[in-house]
Amino acid sequence: MSGHFLLAPIPESSSDYLLPKDIKLAVLGAGRVGKSAMIVRFLTKRFIGDYEPNTGKLYSRLVYVEGDQVSLQIQDTPGGNQVQDNFMQVGDPLSKCVQWAEGFLLVYSITDYDSYLAIRPLHQHIRKVHPDSRAPVVIVGNKGDLLHARQVQTREGVQLANELGSLFLEVSTSENYEDVCDAFQHLCREVSKLHNLGAERRRAPVVPRPRSPNMQDLKRRFKQALSSKTKAPSAPALG
Repeated sequence: MSGHFLLAPIPESSSDYLLPKDIKLAVLGAGRVGKSAMIVRFLTKRFIGDYEPNTGKLYSRLVYVEGDQVSLQIQDTPGGNQVQDNFMQVGDPLSKCVQWAEGFLLVYSITDYDSYLAIRPLHQHIRKVHPDSRAPVVIVGNKGDLLHARQVQTREGVQLANELGSLFLEVSTSENYEDVCDAFQHLCREVSKLHNLGAERRRAPVVPRPRSPNMQDLKRRFKQALSSKTKAPSAPALG
């Protein structure tokens, strides 16, 4: 794994242990695109091909990002609980997940064109919940090893990512751990930058108000002016 992003053991609880910052990511996409496999591959380096129906598991791990230890939380999401007809109730599980998360991995399978079509409404929903457009998004075309069954061309993924202003990666979760790791690394770094930017803004000094005139200095100047008047020579009397 990259030297900038290392898994760390969870320490025993201690009163003097400083809790790390939280980084909250969500992995969204249609069903059967490999969301759970990507998360497990990233966290364990192992590839598991078959999973039971996803009920929305939350994964937690301590990691190092750019030398700082953070608490990484990754929310997996059920494939059936996606944006439908560009309409989503505010209180539904997906909206709550989008509101909770700070960075997003939008995953489709290159062997399933419908899963590709689901990416745009998901992205639109994220921007609706996060209207400042600062929440980082990475679009991933998964199952890149199944070229014989490809339905989505690489250029289509690139074009969609460019239109949405997102980073695009085409990966094979089963064959390439490094590509999967790069996607999560990028999101963690971008969220960490947002944290640092927010901290800098909170520490920014308040613009000082103009200083009031120094009263002692004004009194001194007034006495000097008064003294100079009393010492001035009087005009000669007319004869």
